[in-house]
Amino acid sequence: MATNYAKYAQLINASTNYARRMQRLSNRIFGEVAIPTNSKSMKVVRIFSEKPLHTNEEIIHYYPKHVETSALMLKLREYGLFRDEHQDFKEEMKRLRELRGKVKVWKRKLDQNKELNVL
Repeated sequence: MATNYAKYAQLINASTNYARRMQRLSNRIFGEVAIPTNSKSMKVVRIFSEKPLHTNEEIIHYYPKHVETSALMLKLREYGLFRDEHQDFKEEMKRLRELRGKVKVWKRKLDQNKELNVL
């Protein structure tokens, strides 16, 4: 005696209109493509069924930690183990500006409230 599942499997494999409709319904329920399609359409289905990119850890943490890296390079530059030509150029321009007497003086304006709080 066949079980109900075996009867259902035989019914699905049959080529009747009812069997085709039940197969489509089954595919819809289980998130598969209801009607067989070509490879281009299957590519779209595959893309939409994948995990969103903004939740993918490999993409989120792709770039290195810039803040930590720049702090490390600054420390290595202080020790003389790393050469930052752009920073060297900026310091040289600042030194030459000081030699010409063109140093910028920054005057800080204090609020009236801050002066009162200091006293």
